[in-house]
Amino acid sequence: MRHASLWKRLCIPVAAAGLMGGCTFGMPLYGNAVTSDTARPPYATFTVDWWKPLVEPRMLEYGPRETARPTLDPDSGRVIAATRDGYVRSVAPGGQVAWEFKTPNRFLAGALVHEGVVYAPGGDGTLYALDAKTGALKWRFASNEALSTPPVYAGGRVLVVSENDTLFAVESASGKWAWQYRRDPPSGFTVRGAGTPVVSGDFAYLGFSDGYLVALAHEDGSVKWEKELSSAGSEFLDVDTTPVLDDKGRLFVASYKDGIFAVDSKNGDVLWNTKTQGITGLVARGEALFATGDDRVSAYHAETGRHLWTTDLGGHAGQTPVFARGMVIVPNEEALLFVDPKTGRKELSWNPGKGVTATPFVAQSQLYVLSNLGGLYALELHGGPG
Repeated sequence: MRHASLWKRLCIPVAAAGLMGGCTFGMPLYGNAVTSDTARPPYATFTVDWWKPLVEPRMLEYGPRETARPTLDPDSGRVIAATRDGYVRSVAPGGQVAWEFKTPNRFLAGALVHEGVVYAPGGDGTLYALDAKTGALKWRFASNEALSTPPVYAGGRVLVVSENDTLFAVESASGKWAWQYRRDPPSGFTVRGAGTPVVSGDFAYLGFSDGYLVALAHEDGSVKWEKELSSAGSEFLDVDTTPVLDDKGRLFVASYKDGIFAVDSKNGDVLWNTKTQGITGLVARGEALFATGDDRVSAYHAETGRHLWTTDLGGHAGQTPVFARGMVIVPNEEALLFVDPKTGRKELSWNPGKGVTATPFVAQSQLYVLSNLGGLYALELHGGPG
């Protein structure tokens, strides 16, 4: 592992008018794909605070992808990154690796940090509980199914979902199995991956590849309600977007086949539905709902589902977006895109190497990005509100 190349604000803030122009410090950056508009000031800027290469390149590796979202340990300020080489690493501000823990398989999803413990969902089917300070193993739970979502904490239990559509509930203190809920996948093709449960009050809400959205009591896994959202068929029925729950009790999810649904979280009743196919990621901000999919990013009115705008991504799939500093930030295989939420205009494109698949993590003005080449970047965002 080579040492971190630290950029402590060595380049002037990056803007749509030019990406890292004139900076030649060897960072794997590949330019700005968005045409600059010098007739108006740049919409958003950022600086690269620091970066750290985590994964050694493999000989003849084609199309590397890092799918696990980084997260932040709030106690130490260190970033927890799980990567395709099977490592979980705790990275201090500036890029120094404080500790690392090796597992047998690549990580499909990022970790959870809760009360001094890192819960890491292994691609080998094992949920690992690690001491956040030292990386020492506290316990492990073998599910025997590849785990594909970040864990979620709920009332003393950790919830995590497998690629086989099983939701496991594990005691956070001991790693003992508490309960599980499973739905049989459909016989036809499905979209790879699973949605992360969202927890509110006594319940966890989760979509499955058979087209159902389910509300479960996180205490014992009992079913509050089940709602079939996808229409008849056997292929691409997936409701695999992580549900978005707003302060009005509305759940927003998307069926790959049948579009976005707004659902009453009390009973599963459908409030509205669009018919836009191919949506795989959602994020909400105020009364706007932003959706990414096969080749686009779109905005809808959260109250009615009315379409506001769509921006074409040129055939590149948009991954699950985040909202930060007045921008919709969309990872895709080409670059990290910064999009104006009012108009859909692509304001900035930044490629740290082979694009970005994992959703970035936002902490106040910091954006933590894991590139598909396995580089971890801390960006300081400037501009609009958080």
